[in-house]
Amino acid sequence: MGPPKSKKRKPTFRRLLKTSSVKIENKTKNRRFKAENADKKHRKEQRKLRNALKDSASRAPRPLEVYKKRPEEELEDEDEEFLESLPTDMMEDEDLEQIKAMARKASFVTRDLSSSEPIHSKKRKGEQSAESYEKHPRKMRKEEQKEVIHLLPIKDKSRIIPQSMEKPGERRSSAGRVTGREEELEEALPLTAEERETLRAKKLTEKKLCIAMLGSAIISDPNNNIKKLKELRGMLMETDSLVAVTVRKLVMVSLMEIFKDIVPAFRIRPLTEEEKNAKVKRDTQQLREFEEGLVSQYKFYLENLEQTIKDWKQKKLKRSQAVALQAYRGLAEVAIRCVCELLVALPHFNFHNNIIVMLVPLMNDSSRKVSDMCCEAMKTLFREDRLGYASLGAVKVLSGMIKGRHFNVRPELLKTLMWLRIREVDLKRDTDETAPKKRFMNNKERRKSLSRMQRKWKKAEEKLEKELLEAEASDNKDKKIKLHTETLDIVFLIYFRILKKAQKSVLLPAVLEGLAKFAHLINLEFFDDLLNVLQNLIRSGDLTNRESLHCIQTAFNILSGQGDVLNIDPLKFYTHLYKTLLCLHAGAPNDDIIIVLQCLDVMLTKRRKQVTLQRAMAFVKRLCTLSMHVLPNASIGIMAANFMGNLCRPSRSVTCSWITTARAAGCTSPSWTNQSIATPRTQVITHTLMHAHKQSVMVR
Repeated sequence: MGPPKSKKRKPTFRRLLKTSSVKIENKTKNRRFKAENADKKHRKEQRKLRNALKDSASRAPRPLEVYKKRPEEELEDEDEEFLESLPTDMMEDEDLEQIKAMARKASFVTRDLSSSEPIHSKKRKGEQSAESYEKHPRKMRKEEQKEVIHLLPIKDKSRIIPQSMEKPGERRSSAGRVTGREEELEEALPLTAEERETLRAKKLTEKKLCIAMLGSAIISDPNNNIKKLKELRGMLMETDSLVAVTVRKLVMVSLMEIFKDIVPAFRIRPLTEEEKNAKVKRDTQQLREFEEGLVSQYKFYLENLEQTIKDWKQKKLKRSQAVALQAYRGLAEVAIRCVCELLVALPHFNFHNNIIVMLVPLMNDSSRKVSDMCCEAMKTLFREDRLGYASLGAVKVLSGMIKGRHFNVRPELLKTLMWLRIREVDLKRDTDETAPKKRFMNNKERRKSLSRMQRKWKKAEEKLEKELLEAEASDNKDKKIKLHTETLDIVFLIYFRILKKAQKSVLLPAVLEGLAKFAHLINLEFFDDLLNVLQNLIRSGDLTNRESLHCIQTAFNILSGQGDVLNIDPLKFYTHLYKTLLCLHAGAPNDDIIIVLQCLDVMLTKRRKQVTLQRAMAFVKRLCTLSMHVLPNASIGIMAANFMGNLCRPSRSVTCSWITTARAAGCTSPSWTNQSIATPRTQVITHTLMHAHKQSVMVR
């Protein structure tokens, strides 16, 4: 007979799987607890080692013997006891005085053996000073502290013996002290101008080669040579006064180009605690180390640039004095140029908002060169920003700075907003939020109201509708429109604040120009108030011709877009433009002709159904009169508007062509003379008047 069969029931496969997962979980927990205990023990031993080192350093040597100093009160008590012990009644006064004098003198009988004074010691004049001098602690000559590497300690039965060794680099430094002293002696010797220039060129060549080697190594293999970024960044602290300024400038520009080359096309986020503790592959770990090192070095580089700019603004002189105070301006300008390049080149990478916060105050700097540099960088950012995140951040910071400085900023700062790439916004966002969304039927409703076949068809139809809605509303476009809407709201907030609180500031022309550009995107709620403000500005008479033309252009842009539904008569704007045309003449620059032609395009082309024939003919006559006393380049644009545009029956394509003709003429023909163009101009004006008269006769 075989062995008896076990009565235990065999576990199922599912139970085996459950048990194994629990065991694995217990094993991982035990492994984690063991690692934590080992870390605790290691930290405890390190703490003991540090305490032992501190105790050994803080203990003072104890003296072998401690001598007691005899107080004066004890001496007086002993004298009295000695006198009481003598038979004074049997002695004469002279003998008693002699015994007292003998008692005052020290002898081997009366001397306290615990005292360290000599037998016949006398108090000298300098004794007190000597004692006080001895009480002061003596200052020992400090030895040079050497860098030490702490090794693992040796644990004995009773104590822990710390172990340490000197760094290997210290020996080299001690061996190289002789050469360092020789260099100091050479520098101490006076050099001629020629020798100084030769030495500077030699050192500069060496530094350039070092920068080139480090830069090429980093660009060729960024993953393995990311640590060399720290070495290259350390050259920003160059202390040699001969080449410090040049080397720092070269390193700033080199690091800027390196970061532009090796930075990835996405934002690097910090790792969570779970991701840090999780086990990953070796390649993934190397990639994480590279990204972490790249972000940290980029951050330190930006901090160095910011500190350079702050030192220039605050006129601080560093303790090393390697760079003169006059040279800080050149260093700061190079740092600002590097920051501007990074703002435009890396709008997607980390710390981009910090760069914006650093640059926006410099746009209002007193230095014209610095201000123009920052404004150009901001214009480029607005022009090339396709998504809108960077533009939104920059506009927010600009709005806060303008409000914080109570509108005391340069007009160029507001003119940068004209370069925003905003073509489309969500004008119906308020109505969309309140409108009821399309609701699909649930299962209960389907069962109650529909048959089985109808429920099947309804389900397929709803699924198809959802897919179509997802395909139709692309996420990128919706996000882009949302960002543009938010950005434009902040821009209009800036403009309306200035119109309300600072109408007489230097920012008003820039505000009117911006409103003229973005007027077709203004919400319908603000139309009445804005048109009233523009009319009041024109009536005040404080505006220049260009500013009043911008007011007219803004008003007609509003009325030609969403303002068609409003019942507003723009007669005052027509009248003011008609009067303003004669204010343009050859005695002043004709830069405003482009604005005049744009106003005519909006007034007489887009709103051609609202323009009467008499009004159109009046403007034709006024333009012909204007073309006789303006510069030749402006005259060509006006004649193109009259002749090619056919203002009585204008078409959109032809109108755009004469505006383009006017711009081209303004760029290419300012050197023409009035005499050379006088005859063709008169012929064109005559032909235009005849054509306008013929059109009016046909209409009648």
